[in-house]
Amino acid sequence: MTRRICVVTGTRAEYGLLRGVLRRLRASALVELQLVVTGMHLSPEFGSTFHEIEADDFAIAARVELLLSADTATGVSKAMGLGMIGFADAFDRLQPDIIVVLGDRFEIFAAAAAALVAGVPVAHIHGGETTEGAFDEAIRHAITKMAHLHFVAAEPYRRRVIQLGEDPARVFHVGGLGVDAIAELDLLARDTLETSLGFGLGARSLLVTFHPATLEIDTAAGQMAELLAALAQRPDTQLIFTMPNADTGSRGIAEQINGFVAAHPNARAYASLGQLRYLSCLQFVDGVVGNSSSGLAEAPSFGIGTVDIGDRQRGRLRAASVVHCAPERAAITAAINRIYDPVFRAGLATTENPYGTGGAAAGIVDVLCHHTLDQLIKKHFHDLDIVE
Repeated sequence: MTRRICVVTGTRAEYGLLRGVLRRLRASALVELQLVVTGMHLSPEFGSTFHEIEADDFAIAARVELLLSADTATGVSKAMGLGMIGFADAFDRLQPDIIVVLGDRFEIFAAAAAALVAGVPVAHIHGGETTEGAFDEAIRHAITKMAHLHFVAAEPYRRRVIQLGEDPARVFHVGGLGVDAIAELDLLARDTLETSLGFGLGARSLLVTFHPATLEIDTAAGQMAELLAALAQRPDTQLIFTMPNADTGSRGIAEQINGFVAAHPNARAYASLGQLRYLSCLQFVDGVVGNSSSGLAEAPSFGIGTVDIGDRQRGRLRAASVVHCAPERAAITAAINRIYDPVFRAGLATTENPYGTGGAAAGIVDVLCHHTLDQLIKKHFHDLDIVE
């Protein structure tokens, strides 16, 4: 008897991480794959990236509309409510045996909550991590408590999930999915990439991604202005911007990026690069600048530097190739100078990625296909031994 395994995806980046898992599930004779698409995938503003899913020949079993035309806290809260309604209907129709979710976004919280109430087990990928500058931190840990199987990217994250009361036998250290994608994709050659982008990389180039730190909503525009002021000092550097996710305060950042690009011929912005072009860029740029998790999880595997700005990713494991700085133009400028420093660059070839060397997707699918689903719903809180 096949298992109905339902995977939920809401963003371009998350889908890129899940693609290897989805391909293996689709190929398994033990699985009936159900793919539920939501969030930014369904929004023209963010590139209607469900087309990428269809281009990969995945059948979309359900579409859950939830984004509202607002990036306010009220709008996000309403989107979560709409999401719970939509996921409740989708899960009732699909009758999955288990739900698979990744990460820490608000739409994923809605999916996990709807599954919890419906009595459907939840498998959670990339739990146990910390991002102290965003409310994603609380959402991630809340999903951990709603989930029944856990796939983590590093040993400290495994320990943290257990610290939250989860059964160690249900917590699997598989590594980071982003590392898998690098190994499995046939990345683009430089000239092919430049043709696809409609933009030349030049002698120097940086990939820039900056999202709102959602626990610091009022600071987003100011921090972005500081970053753009630092980048404006580099007319000799080609700047590739990826637009922010659908978060509180994201539209203001997008407007700032568009204004900067209009005034600087060495800059170009993209609503969605897609995983192939994004990772292909990492082959050829000199570094990643901003506050995206990809600068910590994927960039180190390419032997390039990362400038991690502000507190959005504070608390995550980071390689020696990551330079943290305050969201101030002088600090950002100094950090960019450091990743160009010859001594710093000489050490990049031996950088070790704390998120592993690959194999996460295969490990996750093996557990999803073979782990018993009986008795998953009623969880026992695993207490740690307390030393007085």
